Amino acid sequence: MGGSVRDVNSKAELDEVVSGGSPVVLHFWASWCEASKHMDQLFSHLATDFPHTHFLRVEAEEQPEISEAYSVSAVPFFVFFKDGKTIDTLEGADPSSLANKVSKVAGSIHPGDAASPASLGMAAGSAVLETVKELAQDNLSSKDKSKVQPGLSSHLKKRLQDLVNSHPVLLFMKGSPEEPQCGFSRKVVDILKEEKVKFGSFDILSDSEVREGLKKFSNWPTFPQLYCKGELIGGCDIAIAMHESGELKDVFKDLGIDTIDGANITDSGNAKGGISKSTDLSTALTSRLEKLVNSGSVVLFMKGKPDEPKCGFSRKVVEILRQEKVPFESFDILTDEEVRQGLKVFSNWSSYPQLYIKGELIGGSDIVLEMQKSGELQKTLREKGVLPKETIDDRLKKLIASSPVVLFMKGTPDVPRCGFSSKVVNALREEGVEFGHFDILSDDEVRQGLKVFSNWPTFPQLYYKSELIGGCDIIMELRNNGELKSTLSE
Repeated sequence: MGGSVRDVNSKAELDEVVSGGSPVVLHFWASWCEASKHMDQLFSHLATDFPHTHFLRVEAEEQPEISEAYSVSAVPFFVFFKDGKTIDTLEGADPSSLANKVSKVAGSIHPGDAASPASLGMAAGSAVLETVKELAQDNLSSKDKSKVQPGLSSHLKKRLQDLVNSHPVLLFMKGSPEEPQCGFSRKVVDILKEEKVKFGSFDILSDSEVREGLKKFSNWPTFPQLYCKGELIGGCDIAIAMHESGELKDVFKDLGIDTIDGANITDSGNAKGGISKSTDLSTALTSRLEKLVNSGSVVLFMKGKPDEPKCGFSRKVVEILRQEKVPFESFDILTDEEVRQGLKVFSNWSSYPQLYIKGELIGGSDIVLEMQKSGELQKTLREKGVLPKETIDDRLKKLIASSPVVLFMKGTPDVPRCGFSSKVVNALREEGVEFGHFDILSDDEVRQGLKVFSNWPTFPQLYYKSELIGGCDIIMELRNNGELKSTLSE
């Protein structure tokens, strides 16, 4: 102990520390993950603040036995032990939650209380402290989680507004322009370089507050997001379409965005899918790698085989592909050192697994997991022709089943666009009913299709367990009769 962080090199070493019964906090990290590095700064400081707790660190990909034992599929990932038992876990870069969970396992605060940001000290860094203070304040001011997804705090709104206005052209992306962490971000970087515009960037993997907040701020659920003069242009697909049609160049010109000398733009190569060619690779190896990434519609470069994965990250991507019912080819990089090292250069991606769709790098386990959660993976697979095109009925069934209670409305719960939708939202909130929602004004295909699918011509429409309950009049009648909550909880 003594206020330092100790690297663990074997499961036996970890088991010995945990079995001692003292509080233990274990950080799974990766050298390529910027979010891990940011959280490690806070982790090291917390080790100083809590000298009677063991703070251990494991490089997840280098210690597959330990990673698999705790089902680690993304980093940063934290496991908390007390009295020789696992009592909690935390996935992702969330400074406030880490501070709170460490305080609880160390026994310095009571469950439900927020950790004092002051206890983190200045060594945590002003950016970390600002985040922890904001989130800790939110925890103190709200005794329970909101039944409806909360809006943005005034502090976060101002921060996001300042960010989108910080450069005439700004790209919120995964990674940096020099080291993009997903194929979609890489594509938009290449497009901006081809357009010869100077742009700023923000790595959303380094700041979960910005990453989640911007989705609400822009009403755009995925990344990258491209802004020009403070206005959202769109994501990867829109940027590609506008670039190919010449519209993007016109937008930049109309808004007075200056182009810069081509000599100042880094050449990203001419390879398809944003994969940079490299003179460090022999022609023979480059040709071999190109054949491998195009050896199937979906190719996974992994550690081990699909039925015998050798690391938790590879196992997770295999599970996701099987859940999505995607046929895929795989290559075990542990069997071929030339491919293992060469592909890192070929793809400009330093870790494994690596997933390719139609020869294009999608990313690693973190990216694939997020894409699955957002529905972007299914969309990409359908657009690339790997999976059959989704019918409107299939899409509606998924939307209706996306939550036990789903409200198809005009607008959003916080900003309803019609009085009837507003009434139903208020009734559900008064009854304490958790519900998902879909803004039918944002998608005319869903709006028109749902009328036919449900045989109900108006909105809002409320569904419970995929069954239509009715519109505003029926909901109000159930509420007035005291039957609304019981109807939605049977």
